[in-house]
Amino acid sequence: MSDANIRIPEEAKERLAAIAAAEGLSLRAYLARLAETLLTPAERAERAEKARTLLKKWNGYAPTPAEQRDLDGELDRRLGQVTRL
Repeated sequence: MSDANIRIPEEAKERLAAIAAAEGLSLRAYLARLAETLLTPAERAERAEKARTLLKKWNGYAPTPAEQRDLDGELDRRLGQVTRL
């Protein structure tokens, strides 16, 4: 496996290195592990579609796009209230 160079602010590198060290990992190992745990946008969309399919099969839940937007808006509103506290 070849290595790649990534340019980030020094403060970000120091923070990531400190987190890695606290977990007993090198920065390289920590970033590799982190990359394995995150989903790409396509993977998130695929997982969300699977969840919607399973919910519909299980209990008939199938919001329309307009209902989904309303629900997303309500969730955003509530999260905004909590984060302002």
